[in-house]
Amino acid sequence: MTLLRTYSRTILRGRQRLTHHTNCRRSTLAEFSTAVKEESNEGNANSAACLYPTLFSPLKLKGDVGTLPNRVIMGSMHTGLEGHSIPSWVLPLLGKTDDDHKDLSSMAAYFVERAKGGVGLIVTGGISPNREGWVGPFAAKLSTEAEMERHRIVTDSVHSVQIPMGDGTSFGGDTVPARICMQILHAGRYAMHPLAVSASNTKAPISPFRARQLSLSGVQSTVSDFIHCAVLAKKAGYDGVEIMGSEGYLINQFLVNRTNKRTDAYGGSDFLNRIKFAVEIVKGTRDAVGNDFIIIFRLSMMDLIKDGSSWDEVKILAQAMEDAGATILNTGIGWHEARIPTIATSVPRGMFAYVTQKLREEGVVDIPLCATNRINAPHVAESILSGNSADLVSMARPLLADPDIVLKSREGRADEINTCIACNQACLDHAFVGKTASCLVNPRACHELELQITPNAHASDKDRRKIAVVGTGPAGLAFATTAATLGHDVTVFDKATEIGGQFNMAKRIPGKEEFHETIRYFDTLLKKLQAQGKVTMQLGTCVTHDFMKSHQTFDKWIVATGVNPRMPPIPGVNHPNVLSYIDVLRHNAPVGKRVAIIGAGGIGFDVAEFLIHHGERDLTPDELNKDDWMKEWGVDKTNAVRGGVLPSPDDDTHNDEAKPKRKIVMMQRKPGKLGAGLGRTTGWIHRATLAKSHAVQMVGGVTYNKVDENGYLHITVTDPKSEEKVDQILEVDNIILCAGQTPHNELETSASTSSSAEKDDYLASRVYTIGGAYEALELDAKRAIDMGTRLALEIHDESVVPGKHKFESDVGPEEKLFSVLKRFM
Repeated sequence: MTLLRTYSRTILRGRQRLTHHTNCRRSTLAEFSTAVKEESNEGNANSAACLYPTLFSPLKLKGDVGTLPNRVIMGSMHTGLEGHSIPSWVLPLLGKTDDDHKDLSSMAAYFVERAKGGVGLIVTGGISPNREGWVGPFAAKLSTEAEMERHRIVTDSVHSVQIPMGDGTSFGGDTVPARICMQILHAGRYAMHPLAVSASNTKAPISPFRARQLSLSGVQSTVSDFIHCAVLAKKAGYDGVEIMGSEGYLINQFLVNRTNKRTDAYGGSDFLNRIKFAVEIVKGTRDAVGNDFIIIFRLSMMDLIKDGSSWDEVKILAQAMEDAGATILNTGIGWHEARIPTIATSVPRGMFAYVTQKLREEGVVDIPLCATNRINAPHVAESILSGNSADLVSMARPLLADPDIVLKSREGRADEINTCIACNQACLDHAFVGKTASCLVNPRACHELELQITPNAHASDKDRRKIAVVGTGPAGLAFATTAATLGHDVTVFDKATEIGGQFNMAKRIPGKEEFHETIRYFDTLLKKLQAQGKVTMQLGTCVTHDFMKSHQTFDKWIVATGVNPRMPPIPGVNHPNVLSYIDVLRHNAPVGKRVAIIGAGGIGFDVAEFLIHHGERDLTPDELNKDDWMKEWGVDKTNAVRGGVLPSPDDDTHNDEAKPKRKIVMMQRKPGKLGAGLGRTTGWIHRATLAKSHAVQMVGGVTYNKVDENGYLHITVTDPKSEEKVDQILEVDNIILCAGQTPHNELETSASTSSSAEKDDYLASRVYTIGGAYEALELDAKRAIDMGTRLALEIHDESVVPGKHKFESDVGPEEKLFSVLKRFM
């Protein structure tokens, strides 16, 4: 009996559409945003129901699994909390004798906080069904009864939370227990270890190991391992599983000829052979777990690689997964090796919902479809759902940034959401080096047991401190809001008349528009704390050493004054044609058409991006043009091309209309690739963006000799192979310095020096620097916010003194192991 229905019949089959309260709908994102601002302070669930009627409508699932209370799925992310399989005898060699990888209490606390935030269904990070499927060496797996028992604390904890049905009022105040599914993920050739296996003997470009081809019996035993893993998940108390069939992992590797060179029943030119592996896994799982268990299949609807799946193949696979027993189809976009960004901040919000919508509109399946990728705000989710693009929306990183995003949306408090800015710096970048994930804008993420911010925990006379915070960049804002929430009396100073510090420059960079949201979040939180009498704002106030000495009522001074641009010792650098990045990004200094950028770190790349792509005004995240983005990255809007990737245009097709408005030479002293220190998962995007512009020449191994009287830059370039040195004169209109920073820590320096000279230790014992003022590497907001948050949690303790006020998480065994193995990769 075939699992595939007649294709022509399914194309004609209509889908039942849900009806909603159309009088409550908002037709545009701008209207959503306006409505949120108007109604956010009411805290009224009824207003939220009007704003987001579809988002907060329950969804009945087929089988005996019941109804989801709302349309939000917390998507799967590897966090490092899933436990590991490192042998106990190896742990002492890593210096981790006290590590208990059997204890999943941190994972439980992490998910409980998201459950309390009201998410309709949670999906864990990927758990392997066997050793070969480990994402990294000794990663988490579930294949034994002992491993199963460890997960009970997770499922029991999540099930203890009650979730309101719908908007919390329309269904008589009914609640249901929170639900959680475990993702089963076999890495296949993406495995970062020598046991890697795949459909064929191939090597992934993102792994140093070549995968061996699974034998026929190996394929069948792997199918059994998936099924056994699902059975154990059910036994552990999970409400279902998500079977990872996308993003280029093992199941996906079976689906395309690119990675499946087999000639047996699981390969070849016949697509029905190539999907047999996936079908057997899902059908076998359904048969084993019964109808009271959710099965989500993560289906790659657009591979974004050459020779990926065709759209017809996607539809056939979707049909097969429904017939095999899937409850929900989740959208997968792009293989990890794809050279098209899918979740980075430069990707427009809700960019790929149109792919899910296409499958939905063609009536291929009757089970719910879930849209995913860059859905980070309730109005974006509502637009997708009410526009019939999908039945559900997946939010992964947005729930790292704010575990209460669903709760705040339901209560009409969208302006209080700590929005995910899609930077990847503390989530994906951490995952790829074995480090426990976190979030740039929320360092508590995945550290809930370590960093407990309890309102008014230090409001007693014993612990409460009167604290002055100087600077409203990321570090100062994080410290001030955390300290005030804990109950301290906080006064915030800044010479600027608006908060944000260096974020006010970052938000202007094309592709970093989401930084507007972080400033909005902190501004809203500060106003709320002001209204509670916990914060006093003194913007437009320049704090000096004498000012500090004259305000001795403060118990602590927190100096978060950021950084100064470093001035490299180049003769002639004071020429008027030489600008700093602050001159350009903050002060809007005029810049000519021929530009030299000194420095190729994150700031240099940002300035280049700004000079090439910034228009007449700064854009907000909702204003990004999806059609322009798809054209820039060569995404096939019609899904007519396999994998969804259009052929790259030849260089000679770069017409006059597309010519850049500037020509830029970006340089660095070090030889080698420019931007090598950029984010692990986003650096390639920044390099590719500049390369696509045809406007930037990147040069390494540069010695800067002088700036002459004309403002031209004289350099010497050393060839990395021949070591031949060539002198050049760059006849440019402007030279922009992006050559690093120095700490802006004059307040700390003057306090310690003056106090020593005057035998007055008032300031010396009370001044703490944080963020860039403490350590100026790059403009590292992740480190700044983390440092500010952690110090705020400890500042009540009199043993925390200047110089001993930096706190960090312990290095985990997986990170230690990765750093050891990296030497041999």
